[in-house]
Amino acid sequence: MSVARPIVSETLETLAGPAFEVLRAAPVGAPPPTALVFASPHSGGVYPPDMVEAARLPVETLRASEDAFVDRIIAGAPALGAAVILARLARAYVDLNREPWELDPSMFDEDLPDYAQGRTARVAAGLGAIPRVAGEGRPIYARKLTFAEARDRIELAHRPYHDALDRQLAAARAAHGAAILIDWHSMPAAAARGLRGRAGSCDIVLGDRFGAACSPKLTALVERELEALGYRVARNAPYAGGYTTEHYGRPAKRTHALQIEINRALYMDEETREPTEGLEKLTADAEALTRTLAALDVAELK
Repeated sequence: MSVARPIVSETLETLAGPAFEVLRAAPVGAPPPTALVFASPHSGGVYPPDMVEAARLPVETLRASEDAFVDRIIAGAPALGAAVILARLARAYVDLNREPWELDPSMFDEDLPDYAQGRTARVAAGLGAIPRVAGEGRPIYARKLTFAEARDRIELAHRPYHDALDRQLAAARAAHGAAILIDWHSMPAAAARGLRGRAGSCDIVLGDRFGAACSPKLTALVERELEALGYRVARNAPYAGGYTTEHYGRPAKRTHALQIEINRALYMDEETREPTEGLEKLTADAEALTRTLAALDVAELK
């Protein structure tokens, strides 16, 4: 697909700034030009004042949990026909790639409601919908939070983000018979070392919930295209896909979801948090992959 498309932007504004932004290649109500929906739930860098006031860690430390520059890596996707949804609030404030009520009881000054899910592996690691820790497991907050604070963050950002994502997927299914959701993330270089059963670092990890979240043909296509571009690719270890991939990936119901984790060493200095020359190449390669996916006949994903 070589014709540039107009981009229609929709932003959810809050008192803290934009919670997220949706970029579409078609006007509201018009059918999307492709089945592609891209998401970046962890690239936000807005830290609301209420969080900064309650935190014991400085914002610069909290920023280590961001998927820095991932929104820039996929910035060309709307012009190629993909709908894109980008988080603007920071992951440390509310993690959009978690169950909405996946909350750690130890963080709160009161009992949580029965519907809160306090015993998941992610909560145990301190990485629930309201994260308890950041950067090498350091506690984020200097005080206990109230459940009302958590509820406000879920209602402010998590629920509307997923409502918007669900609408984009429904529009893709209605127009093309199926939807392809690519959930874009980045991983620390340390997490990528020693993967694939050999020495050296892995460049990209594809997570499809071990084949449950999308057609094997989609995973194989993305893997093949990325390897042709020179990347070392692994599957499902250590990242098989989070809430987004698990929740939306329903091949039998015509939604294919695949998580892509990119080694940050490819495009940024993790110490200074500055982009390197690799960002330009990675962005161009992401556009090349987008073109391939946009041209895919979704009827083949069976």
